[in-house]
Amino acid sequence: MAHQDNGTPRLAALAFVGAVLGASALVGRRNAPDRSHPGIRRWYARLDKPGYTPPDAAFGAVWSVLETGLAVGGYRLLRRPAGDARNVAVGLWLANSAMVGGWTQLFFRERRLGASAATSAAMVASGAALVWTAAKVDRPAAVLAAPFVGWLGFATLLAGRIWRDNAASGPAPDQ
Repeated sequence: MAHQDNGTPRLAALAFVGAVLGASALVGRRNAPDRSHPGIRRWYARLDKPGYTPPDAAFGAVWSVLETGLAVGGYRLLRRPAGDARNVAVGLWLANSAMVGGWTQLFFRERRLGASAATSAAMVASGAALVWTAAKVDRPAAVLAAPFVGWLGFATLLAGRIWRDNAASGPAPDQ
């Protein structure tokens, strides 16, 4: 990729992307509704969810694909020469990566359904800004981020519906 020779060195870009993904994965894992978190798992299972809620296994598969796309896109952005558009795109990539983990904290751990729905909507806007800005710097990075925005649109509808249908299922002290 000769067009990217003036950006962040390859190993530094890989290490940076790995650190960002690792941090996001740790936060997400800490809040997962799986067997290692029985309180979160029970609470999530009891929520009234709409019929269009994907099966639990689909979430892991979808997020793996989306985060891989974001990682490759983030790497590509980091490898581009520094400049205003590239720096904004990298900042938006970082913000979106952080918001993924933050959303899991709000929804699963803190059980703040309204705040998680609002955060999801903010992520759609931030993700769209990432795609738009990345397209000016590296079109493949923008293309790789686009499915993330699409999924977030669906996730926002889902989170809003879960919030509406479970208004009385707020935070519980025992995790």
